[in-house]
Amino acid sequence: MKLLSDIIFFKRLVLLTFVGILGFVFSVFSSPQQTRPKQGNQGATTGSPPVTTAPANTPGAKSPGIKTAPQDTVSEKLEYSAKDSIKVNKQNGTVYLYGRARVVYQGLELDADYITFNEKTRTMFASGVKNSKGKYVGRPIFKMPGQGNSIADSLRYNMDTHAGKIYGVFTEQEGGFFSGGIAKKQPDDEIHSKGQLYSTCNLPHPHFGIHITKGIVTDKQIITGPVYLEIEDIPLPLGLPFAFFPKPNKKSSGFILPTPGEDYTRGFFLREGGYYIGLNDYWDAKILGTIYTRGSYQLDMTSNYTKRYKYNGNIALTYGSNRYGIEGTPGYKPVKDYNIRWSHSQNANANPGSTFSASVNLASRGFNKNTAVGGYYDPTQLSANNMNSSIAYTKMLAGGLFNLSLAARVDQDISKGVTNLQLPDMNLGMTRNIYPFASRNTVGEPRWYEKISVGYTMQSSNSVSAADSLLLKRQTLNKFRNGFQHNIPIAMNFSLLNFNFNTSVNYVERWHFQSIRKEFMKATGGGPDLVRIDTIPGFNRYGTYTVGGGVSTKIYSLAQFKNLGKLKAIRHVMTPQIGFGYTPNFADPKFGNYLPANYENGDPVYTVIDGKKEQLYYPKQEGLLYGAPTNGRAANLNFSIQNNVEAKVAVPNDTTGKGEKKVPIINNLSIGSSYNFLAKQFKLANISISGSTPFSEKFQVNYGATLNPYQAREVTDPVTKITTKQVVNEYTWKRGQLPRMTNFNLSFDYSLNPEALKRKNNTEQDRKDEALQKGMTPEQAEALALVSRDPNAFVDFNIPWNFAFRYSFNYATDPNGRNTRLTNNLSFNGDANITPKWKVTFDSGWNFDTNNFSITRFGIYRDMHCWDMSFSWIPFGTQQMYSVDIKVKASVLQDLKLSKRKNYYTRY
Repeated sequence: MKLLSDIIFFKRLVLLTFVGILGFVFSVFSSPQQTRPKQGNQGATTGSPPVTTAPANTPGAKSPGIKTAPQDTVSEKLEYSAKDSIKVNKQNGTVYLYGRARVVYQGLELDADYITFNEKTRTMFASGVKNSKGKYVGRPIFKMPGQGNSIADSLRYNMDTHAGKIYGVFTEQEGGFFSGGIAKKQPDDEIHSKGQLYSTCNLPHPHFGIHITKGIVTDKQIITGPVYLEIEDIPLPLGLPFAFFPKPNKKSSGFILPTPGEDYTRGFFLREGGYYIGLNDYWDAKILGTIYTRGSYQLDMTSNYTKRYKYNGNIALTYGSNRYGIEGTPGYKPVKDYNIRWSHSQNANANPGSTFSASVNLASRGFNKNTAVGGYYDPTQLSANNMNSSIAYTKMLAGGLFNLSLAARVDQDISKGVTNLQLPDMNLGMTRNIYPFASRNTVGEPRWYEKISVGYTMQSSNSVSAADSLLLKRQTLNKFRNGFQHNIPIAMNFSLLNFNFNTSVNYVERWHFQSIRKEFMKATGGGPDLVRIDTIPGFNRYGTYTVGGGVSTKIYSLAQFKNLGKLKAIRHVMTPQIGFGYTPNFADPKFGNYLPANYENGDPVYTVIDGKKEQLYYPKQEGLLYGAPTNGRAANLNFSIQNNVEAKVAVPNDTTGKGEKKVPIINNLSIGSSYNFLAKQFKLANISISGSTPFSEKFQVNYGATLNPYQAREVTDPVTKITTKQVVNEYTWKRGQLPRMTNFNLSFDYSLNPEALKRKNNTEQDRKDEALQKGMTPEQAEALALVSRDPNAFVDFNIPWNFAFRYSFNYATDPNGRNTRLTNNLSFNGDANITPKWKVTFDSGWNFDTNNFSITRFGIYRDMHCWDMSFSWIPFGTQQMYSVDIKVKASVLQDLKLSKRKNYYTRY
């Protein structure tokens, strides 16, 4: 088996080299991105012709000035200049230009240290010169119409026939570079080349390239002789004897050769072979397939689209059918998975006032595990438990007074196989409150009624939550919860004696399109009653309102010190707030929101409240989207206090000698609760605490807690005789105890190199925008997207080292103090440059449930200028794998690579 694996590896090397050469030549001569200009300046040479140098002090005419012609005008006049001197030989009609010479003629711009042109033969020659140290300098730099700058050792050009020879050219053409050899431009615009080297390496002497022995380039086709791969000036015996390529000067479609390999679980494979479709300059598609000898297969379709200054995006669809068992066993049954990805973004200036965006990532429950995240083997995705998708549209209405947003959202819990679907989710709200009683010509302080403001927001949603396998079933679609909620706040704010007062009336209207009906049935054996719930379609609305007000202020305290070293002062800012709100009892039967409970025979259902037997009522909006109004009146007193503490310390290195800086100690430590005077019991609500403490500019701890002020005791039900722990209406401090903690959370993250963390947190859309700004082709942008989908492939050598970790802790119980849950999450990663070209990375974490490491990966990266090498290794766990990749950096030559990997499918 090992010998067979090595044979496949060698065959893969030969095939990839052949594919790389094919991709090289095709990418050079048949650009799928844009129409190529005529290649009049391509050529390369193996040596320089003899060069005649002239003394720098040769006398001559003064250099005439040169006026640059407009870009849309081709000058028929020959214009020339030189910095050192100009010499004219009237007998043979030759002009000699020395030192930073420049010639402009019919769109040709030529700069060199030595230029001659003969007015009789209409020929021009340009070259560099040797300086006092014998170094060849001042090479010709020329530019043809519609092309970029090129550098050559020397060149000859006929100004009448436009034919010429170029020696030792170095020029860039659509992401690649030509160097060496000779190129001859014929009068019919054909280009004959010999001995050129094409590479994506930008050095004058490239590390590798495709050696083109000879070739002819016309406007519509390219014919070459033998071409072969050359690395470090060593020709490899791998190439093509000849090649013929059409030049459609537009996007080209073609086949994509698959990559062979072996998977010990699914057998030998041909991976990602298919067809590329160049639809037009703004839209393309790629269809790929992977087949395995043991019956598994995978289909992929990706499409990129863009409209400059308007929008861009990509769509990717993946479907896989995998068999893992032995043929004839139940495990051989195919496991089918899918993944749908769509990303769309709109340029902010494309349509002011409205935006449309999409970030969709939908997958079957086992997709990441069964397909190794579509073949990317990303440990972050392999260990993810949630996937989120959204499509959103926003628009400003009424001159910017209203903002409308429409969205569709899908949240998948992969671990539980549950999906929450919201389709659609709509919000309409005023961007600012209006003042209906304010005068347009108010002078001085506005009157009290002119301070009254009115706002409006509307929410609407249609949501359902179900198992993945049942999401699109009829019985699930019938369980959609939908409705509208309108909110109209009316407020008035004013200040008096350093106190900020506010009064408000808040009206809420809720609409549902169904309601419930309950029918009670007495259970046999003396157990609790049984309830049958029916959902009744039909419009159902109710409205509630709250009247309230509040006051807040700020209290400052300062303690100054003279003999405590660098500590000069501590400042404490408290912001107490008190508010009051009253809400009527909208559960009163007269409002029609609560219905009497009856048994199936019509008898009323009774309950005991405060020792009294009363008929039971239930809300007909129970379980609906926005729920039912609360039962009972409420007169709430809300109170909270926010604290900020900072120190003032001396800075001894300050140039003035009296420098000071502020150091935060506690940020936004808030404590708050509320008290309902009209509640029959449990008048005091839970006490919430939240805040953060910065220990340095890079390290901050966030914390929060929820305290229950009531005691929890063992209570025995008088009917069932079952003893349970329940919350009783008695404060904990009556027994000398503190309030019970029912929730506590703590989190922090730290990076020893914050700049590294900032760069790694760049979103995929940021990278796409950067690609568009730099003018990348769709293929290059797609290569960048691959890096975005696998962030571990992104290595920044500009950051010498980094170490970062994140930790979160959460403790929670139910209100009765039972079912305690503890969760801990710790992850860490880092990297370091061993040398300017070598980097090592790692990322891991600790699983507190299993007391073991989470997925741990080590990586080694080598920057080889125009090539790079990467090694990735997961040494232990269920996802053990390694991979070695050596590839060309340029995306246009992404097929020229060598990969060796052993993935986690290798189980036996």
